[in-house]
Amino acid sequence: MTSDPTASTLVSRAPFEGATLLLVDDESGVLNALRRLFRGQGYTVLLASSGAEGLQVLAQQPVDLVLSDMRMPEMDGAQFLAQVRQRHPQAVRLLLTGYADIGSTIAAINQGEIHRYIAKPWNDPDLLLTVQEALRRRQLELENQRLLAQVQVQNQALAELNQGLEQRVKARTAEIEQINDMLEKAYEELNENFMVAVTVFSGLLEMREGAVAGHARRVAALVKRMGPHLGLDERALQEVYLGALLHDIGSIGFPDRMLGKPLSLLVPEDQIRYRRHPKDGEAALMPLARLHGVGRIVRQHHERMDGKGFPDGLEGEDIVLGARIVAAVSDYDDLVHGAMSAQAHSRQQALQTIRGGVGTHYDPRVVEALEAVLAEPDPQEREDECIEAIQLRPGMVLARDLLSAKGALLLAAGYVFEERVIRQIREFVSSEGVRLTLHVRRVPGDAAPRLTPPRSAAATPATANTATTATTATASPELRHA
Repeated sequence: MTSDPTASTLVSRAPFEGATLLLVDDESGVLNALRRLFRGQGYTVLLASSGAEGLQVLAQQPVDLVLSDMRMPEMDGAQFLAQVRQRHPQAVRLLLTGYADIGSTIAAINQGEIHRYIAKPWNDPDLLLTVQEALRRRQLELENQRLLAQVQVQNQALAELNQGLEQRVKARTAEIEQINDMLEKAYEELNENFMVAVTVFSGLLEMREGAVAGHARRVAALVKRMGPHLGLDERALQEVYLGALLHDIGSIGFPDRMLGKPLSLLVPEDQIRYRRHPKDGEAALMPLARLHGVGRIVRQHHERMDGKGFPDGLEGEDIVLGARIVAAVSDYDDLVHGAMSAQAHSRQQALQTIRGGVGTHYDPRVVEALEAVLAEPDPQEREDECIEAIQLRPGMVLARDLLSAKGALLLAAGYVFEERVIRQIREFVSSEGVRLTLHVRRVPGDAAPRLTPPRSAAATPATANTATTATTATASPELRHA
């Protein structure tokens, strides 16, 4: 930087206070004229008498604008501004030139990428305005760079934030999915336990002397198979299934003399009591909100299509579909097991009797579905394997409910056998001298164990006694499948 005292900081009155200008010319008169022009504009003015000196000044401090003459010895304005562009690209570059230097001006524009060129002799207001516009442009460029850098920083921060949020969202989503899975499993387990509890309770109703063991469970099994034929969704089918298990809950208060006896053989007083049991059954289920729909099925399962049923004399579509289904299936099972007449019917006779009640007692669609299900092979027979207790292994899955002789549920279908329970079952079989058979699910692609063929008539007395005990209906330790 030159030691000329004219290179001093001036009082600010310019729009761009504090901007630093570097003026380069080999003529001191031109430099003095330029210095006087910018003196009162608030700029910091630096002077250099050659291109080399100008580069030295630029190397020592930052400069906002360089104004250089074209014609200078050793290094002309075009060469000087090209060096400035290369070393200090942030500085705005202006060129002073005469009219005869048009070729050199073009070179300066191409090589130095000058902002503008100014012809000599210049007009002071025009030169001041040109410098202001150049500085304004430079200010806008710097502001644009600042904003661009700020945007880039913010974008980077936003990207990192988004990435963090995405990771947190993924983690939270995974956590929620895990919680949902746990809740679904808990709900499934709760629902399964609820169904088992209802099944156990249903079996307890049939343990009294004279009750038809397994009636409710057989009705529920047929109802479950009829669901697809009647277009029932999962929720509706479960409601009808529960209604089938609990349809006789109102009979819990019957005296022993009424159990297992056809309605026609009951004395008038007991008939009145029998006709009231659907209402009693619904009342017993009312405290459980989940079983309100089941309660309606229980109340209406003795209604008839012609309106001559009880307890409310409903007819046709006024009777809920679940009650119409349970009515037909329950009567069919009662006919087969002798609970509706003095003698048991064959399956064909029972079905013929049900057909005879179509339109009066039973819904035609329900009877059609019952006929279709009875004509189908039992899917359990295709999916199960029958084995003896000695063949049980841990991990095997019980395919059918294991019941006592009186219909009490001992193990529910779906139970996965473990070593402790298997040991208890084997100890029971050994101590009671019974032959216990169980149905387990067949494993795809695996040769499931089969039931050991019955022993020949030449079996030992002990063996014969065991077989007799296992097949005698009155033997208290007998176990069987529904």
